[in-house]
Amino acid sequence: MKLSDYDFDLPQELIAQTPTEHRDQSRLMVIDRTTSTIRHDVFANLCRYLPEHPLMVFNDTRVIPAKLPGVRKDTGKYVEIILIRETEPTVWEALMKGLGKMKPGTEFSLCDGAVTAILQGRQDNRAILKLFYRGKLSSILDASARMPLPPYIRRNSHDKAELLEMDRQRYQTVYSAREGAIAAPTAGLHFTPELMDEIGSGNADMAFLTLHVGVGTFMPIRVQDVRNHKMQREDFLIQKETWNQLVSAKKQGQKILAVGTTTTRVLESLSFDFQTGKDVSGGTEIFIFPGRKFSMVNHLLTNFHLPKSTLFLLVCAFSGTDLMRKAYQEAIRNEYRFFSYGDAMLIL
Repeated sequence: MKLSDYDFDLPQELIAQTPTEHRDQSRLMVIDRTTSTIRHDVFANLCRYLPEHPLMVFNDTRVIPAKLPGVRKDTGKYVEIILIRETEPTVWEALMKGLGKMKPGTEFSLCDGAVTAILQGRQDNRAILKLFYRGKLSSILDASARMPLPPYIRRNSHDKAELLEMDRQRYQTVYSAREGAIAAPTAGLHFTPELMDEIGSGNADMAFLTLHVGVGTFMPIRVQDVRNHKMQREDFLIQKETWNQLVSAKKQGQKILAVGTTTTRVLESLSFDFQTGKDVSGGTEIFIFPGRKFSMVNHLLTNFHLPKSTLFLLVCAFSGTDLMRKAYQEAIRNEYRFFSYGDAMLIL
């Protein structure tokens, strides 16, 4: 199973740099796997295409403003550090450029001097940083850090404050609740409070789980045989109410509509065969590629993904590679907007 089989040419101008003015005015491609047909609409009309009263499952993770600007104290050189996760109090895994040339003990002044970071070491191309600050780190990040946008959305230190503030608002779902992600579950970016109300008013049941999106979701595949790719662990939490709702839906034959690939990965990592009296938490390293059968998810709402990515392989596994190639060619021909701030696809 060659990685090159999942490549495609995408014009750079179709990579969305900003969201649509209104969340639900992004475009919506509707794909029927049974008939192999494709329709075009806008996201605000999503309820027209929902199957008969499904259970829609959302990822309610909340993105933290994890990109910290600053300087190296020894050279004064500008740096950007992306915090990934706190491994112990005030010790964080982080991403940064030039890590291979830095020695333990290198110090950084971040967030206009509000945070000092000392490099303790490295692990799997990640920096291990000890942070020093006064007060709450979350308050400092809210005031001085930026949203950790993917690299194909181009921002720099000279961007206007209005643009950066827009990212804080729009690179976040309206139902986000639990902080911990360094990337948004982008299929959810199209929903408005009004659309959520419409869905809940007789069109579908709704449930929420949490997968803190990390580097694993977006780590590029670097092997030619995709079956040898290894995903990195990402943590999830499923509250007992959601778990039991999923168990009942499976037992009763209610269709499951996963909002996003991150939700899909959680649902396909577990067997919902028993009721529980407590929340369920853990981690998933599941890699879904063509040939895998789906045990929980019946329908999928997602964005348009990068070529040769684990996300594109997942939608190919769900829809069939030929149909997905056809859909992506149709999207490019009709100038759909791609990736995080782009348009959406509903796969029935």
